[in-house]
Amino acid sequence: MSQEAVSLPTPRRWAMFAILLVGAFLPPLDFFIINVALPSIRADLAASAATEQLVISIYAGLYAVTLITGGRLGDLYGRGRMFFLGLIGFAAASVLCGLAWSPWALITGRALQGVTAAIMAPQALASVQAIFPDAEKPLALSLYGAVFGLASVVGQALGGTLISLDLLGLGWRSIFLVNLPIAALVLLFGIPLLKETRARHANKLDLGGMALSILTLGALIVPLIEGREAGWPLWAWASLAAIAPLAVMFWRYESRLGHMGGAPLLDPRALKAPGLVRALVIALLFYAIAPFFLLFSIYLQSALQVDALGAGLVFLPFGVGYLLGPLSTPLFRRAFGAYVNPLGMGLEALGLLGMLGLIMATAQGAYPNPAALALLLFSIGFGQGLGLPTLMRIITGRVAPAYSGMIAGIASSALQVGTAVSVAVIGGVFYSSLGMRSDPGAITHAFLVALACIALCIIAGMLLSLTLIRQPLPPEAQTGLKVPS
Repeated sequence: MSQEAVSLPTPRRWAMFAILLVGAFLPPLDFFIINVALPSIRADLAASAATEQLVISIYAGLYAVTLITGGRLGDLYGRGRMFFLGLIGFAAASVLCGLAWSPWALITGRALQGVTAAIMAPQALASVQAIFPDAEKPLALSLYGAVFGLASVVGQALGGTLISLDLLGLGWRSIFLVNLPIAALVLLFGIPLLKETRARHANKLDLGGMALSILTLGALIVPLIEGREAGWPLWAWASLAAIAPLAVMFWRYESRLGHMGGAPLLDPRALKAPGLVRALVIALLFYAIAPFFLLFSIYLQSALQVDALGAGLVFLPFGVGYLLGPLSTPLFRRAFGAYVNPLGMGLEALGLLGMLGLIMATAQGAYPNPAALALLLFSIGFGQGLGLPTLMRIITGRVAPAYSGMIAGIASSALQVGTAVSVAVIGGVFYSSLGMRSDPGAITHAFLVALACIALCIIAGMLLSLTLIRQPLPPEAQTGLKVPS
């Protein structure tokens, strides 16, 4: 997505930005809010464990592969228009989720939520370049980053509260239907307020690259989730075998499009920048934390018999830490410089390993020490919130300014792909460890195994981040970084 010059500050820009931030807030909200509801959904719809994982992974996966396209739609047709179209689509998909009569109806609704969220969400970040003068951009970007922490705070607690209140007998369905009044208010106040912006030289959509990326990701995620429960049938192995040829087709198609002067979804020339592939691997590992929310909710509700409201409130220290992390980044950068990202991931890993030790030291079926658990959850959330903004800078800093906008979008997609794959793989480890058992001891053991896997992924990402710090930036990337628009 292109960078735009700003001649005069846009009037009412902060009010406009507040409206657009709702589009950045709703997608992570619907990622976090569903975790405490999954046990209720499973019981009500007679859903399988694989369905639980697919409800999360299909949302994250489709959001990942359409995120860059959503931003380019805003460049081409207007960010305000795409924001409202995405919001309306997201609300309609939420209705389908809320009225779901079967597991596959819910999965379909979640898939539509992922696609429409990817149309809605990028417009806030893209609009920063168009409506704010340079002096105000750092504050706008800090608020944008803090939105994700706020969503994690609100999501877990709101999900538990809505299920416990059981408004109108809706139970878990209210976590999706609550999006409707939010969307209605945004449309009511936003349509007369929002000024249209678009890029002056927007690139055309890479529909072929988008289709091939969806096929490649789907070939990986679906068998990882469904294959284990189905007994690894032939179609699952065939799908996994198709990943390599699909990836090669995608790479060649993007290379050919780039050489022909087109605008590929992923420009292979940009990936030749020293250290960039490692930086993107860090992004994949960074969101290995994603299955933690699902599996910790299962542990709380099924092994410790905590109700949905209690399970949601347990996550509050994580959310507070995730909210404060991005806001503390400037202070930590002054103190620790380039080491802020590995420091954040190190705090995450310490929190995860500390939780593993705490649960192991707690009697089976007993609740871990609340103060210690809250401190560890805060450490995990603060570390993630601290590491995320610096991770984006690490990735965009590996390339020349001409590529930084595209790479920022790819980095966001890599985080979402990491979410989808980690839920599939580490979720599979959890359910494989659990086997046919459902007693508290078996659930606790399976959760501890998964917790160790998540911690190892975060540690691997931290070590890779340290290697990048020691590698100097290429000369063409040191001429300045462009804020992605």
